[in-house]
Amino acid sequence: MSSVLESTQNKRIALPVRIEPKVFFANERTFLAWLNFTVVLGGLAMGLLNFGDRIGRLSAVLFTIIAMGVMLYALYTFHWRATKIRNRESAPYDDRVGPTVLCIFLLLAIMINFYLRVGEKGKF
Repeated sequence: MSSVLESTQNKRIALPVRIEPKVFFANERTFLAWLNFTVVLGGLAMGLLNFGDRIGRLSAVLFTIIAMGVMLYALYTFHWRATKIRNRESAPYDDRVGPTVLCIFLLLAIMINFYLRVGEKGKF
């Protein structure tokens, strides 16, 4: 009897992963939140482009590139998560890289804008 118990100890038991319906909606909500942020950033870029001077237009280009990159990243992350959810894979669905990289890019764009503003005739 002990031989039967010993032989099953090393085997893994496959349990189905239950994914609740709210997980699908959470993925969509996260995607829409990222897109909402990119629309706000794109609106800021359009305002700088239309009403700014030379440095404002350069900042608008930087913010537009960042907004488009965030849109593509959000789309990629949404599809990656949707595929994992559809296949019922137990994977870490949290995003540790995206917000950090976004903050770094925004900080760099603002620092470049600030540097150009200070460098322009030594005034703000």
